[in-house]
Amino acid sequence: MRIVIGGSSGLIGTELVDSLRKDGHEVLRLVRRKSVASSEIYWNPAAGELDFSQLIGCEVFINLAGAGVGDSRWTDKYKALILSSRVDSTSLLAKAAAEVKPKVFIAGSAIGWYGDTADQQVDESTPAGTGFLAEVVVAWEKAAEPARTAGIRVVNIRTGLVASKKGGAWSRLLPIFKLGAGGKLGSGKQYWSFISMRDEIAAIKFVISNSQINGPVNLTAPEPATNAEVTKAMSKVFNRPALFPVPAFALKTLLGEFSQEVLGSARVIPKVLLDSGFEFQDPNIESAMRTLATK
Repeated sequence: MRIVIGGSSGLIGTELVDSLRKDGHEVLRLVRRKSVASSEIYWNPAAGELDFSQLIGCEVFINLAGAGVGDSRWTDKYKALILSSRVDSTSLLAKAAAEVKPKVFIAGSAIGWYGDTADQQVDESTPAGTGFLAEVVVAWEKAAEPARTAGIRVVNIRTGLVASKKGGAWSRLLPIFKLGAGGKLGSGKQYWSFISMRDEIAAIKFVISNSQINGPVNLTAPEPATNAEVTKAMSKVFNRPALFPVPAFALKTLLGEFSQEVLGSARVIPKVLLDSGFEFQDPNIESAMRTLATK
């Protein structure tokens, strides 16, 4: 297949491009600089710049673009960037899809949709929660509507915390744990809905090929874990003690408003994937952590 991807240089995008190309697909990368290869197409979502004619023949559109929510302190300016980078890129690619008519548009999303769910299990049928990230995700998913209105199959992949050594939450936690200085964050009772990188990539490819899947799909492991359970699994896998818990007030001082997301709880179940027959390689936190222990 011919596949075009926005956000191809990010944590997930880099792995996805490599995997799809190994499968024999032609992958076109949307880039914000002047293209230097035949596999690159220039775009500027903020300015609405994209030559739709270059996408003709693409059967799959994927957008994973968006400023990292944990990459900077949440000033008003950065919060505006978190929102605009997602909405602008999704909206532009959705308009392109409406014109070019691919078979499917895989639109990036996140479990931030649910807000803080405490210990309540939620799935794709659960209404949106409250808070900044929930508001962002609602707008993010709405931005894909032009493609859906045009009759394109749209899948909003609500990704959880991706377990990777190369970026995201665990790339920051691993060095601390390997030094024996890791510990639970806050009370440790908050649920982290995670997914291993290999399951993330496999799930995206699964929804591409399964024409019966539409709308929101949770990309999370079927066994969400509390932060204390995450800490315990990391301690076991890396054979390091977890002696130094980080109190909530320290996180609030260090991270500002973003600390609400670290201390918040999201117990998300991937009902659509499970009902569709997707098989997880890493259904629990210990298995996911073992993928980080390999070279």
